[in-house]
Amino acid sequence: MIVISPSSALIVMLLVRWKGWQNDLHMKKFKIDRRKLNKSSIALLLNSIMNKKILLLVLALLLILIAAYILGIKPAVKSGSLDGIDLPQGFRIDIFADTLDGSPISYPGPNPGPRMMLMKNNVLFVTIPNLGKVVALPDENNDKKADRAVTFIEGLDNPHGIDYSNGWFYIAQESRVIRVKENGTDLHADLKTLEVLIDNLPTGGHFTRTVKIHNNSLYLSTGSSCNVCNEQDERRAAITKCNIDGTGCKVYAKGLRNSVGFVFHPVTGLMYATENGRDMLGDDIPPDEINIIEEGKNYGWPICYGRNIHDTDFDRNVYIRDPCMEPFEIPSFIDLQAHSAPLGLVFYDGNSFPQEYRGDLFVAFHGSWNRKEATGYKIVTIDMSDLKVKDFATGWLKGGNVLGRPVDIIVSDDGSLLVSDDNAGKIYLISYESS
Repeated sequence: MIVISPSSALIVMLLVRWKGWQNDLHMKKFKIDRRKLNKSSIALLLNSIMNKKILLLVLALLLILIAAYILGIKPAVKSGSLDGIDLPQGFRIDIFADTLDGSPISYPGPNPGPRMMLMKNNVLFVTIPNLGKVVALPDENNDKKADRAVTFIEGLDNPHGIDYSNGWFYIAQESRVIRVKENGTDLHADLKTLEVLIDNLPTGGHFTRTVKIHNNSLYLSTGSSCNVCNEQDERRAAITKCNIDGTGCKVYAKGLRNSVGFVFHPVTGLMYATENGRDMLGDDIPPDEINIIEEGKNYGWPICYGRNIHDTDFDRNVYIRDPCMEPFEIPSFIDLQAHSAPLGLVFYDGNSFPQEYRGDLFVAFHGSWNRKEATGYKIVTIDMSDLKVKDFATGWLKGGNVLGRPVDIIVSDDGSLLVSDDNAGKIYLISYESS
């Protein structure tokens, strides 16, 4: 039995009707010739032409709707209010900074607004890849709102990751990693100090690069070039470790399709990373992941996912042993709902939240693009004692309308959380009021 979807049936119906209109128009033209263009035949011809224009408009609108559905494009009409964001009792959310680009629609992958953040001396630095710049957002009067937006550096190639160490700002672009010093304290980069540390990174595919400095080493995450494939460049779908000056780079861990966010535990020093699983296997597999990253380990992609599950849709080779078994492949530490798109993450080490949140892992879910029932568009907490995942901030998706897409999340100097949103073009501040 042939099954035709409603949209396909509608297209067939319109095409049949279109053929009928063509025949009608042909007959009317014939009649017009015979009647020497009398008023009645002219009216019939004009009516047919109008019907043709209406049909073209309907077909165009239908094709646009189908393309939007296939590509995961959603409307993103903003209300200007945060009343729809749900938080646990005692917490509140405010806008720290606004008008940092953004988009009236939501589409797969990075949206045009702010992405990764760094707090230094009560100034928030944030990357905006779409604008090719890093922006400084000072709060000089301590009213928990940015006083202004200052362009720290611009003219960059999709700047994404940012970190700071010993007077240097480290910025990961799509094709290279640079470091630069601040020009005194005026929130502008001193371009005379700019150094290119790595200048030959592979481009295309997952183009975001995340950089962190830890124990005098530079760590760089580079996503895959594809949904699922065997990479030719070993730096893709991997985290690379380099000397702090960009020399001596080698693959630290591989099999990581797109680990956009990674952090080091404030006590143990272990690296934790988010992982965005592949697409086109359905709504609920493979899971997105949180992984504990160890040097020399393989985390499975492209042939394994989750808890050592073999991706036989991609890898159809026959093996003597299970190719995903330990110790050859490392299982996920925590499985998350498929297509949630976890990006930034942070361990809460502040003092202003209730005790139950101390040490929890907060994770920003950017949200799905191709799941039938959309998921993500929220912030979750993970209790590290039992690894339970709980919603913390929700409400950025209302029906089919996207109000925002959380990207990065960091702890501010006063213990509040700062959250970037690349769709709404905002930075949020989440605080706790004991009263």
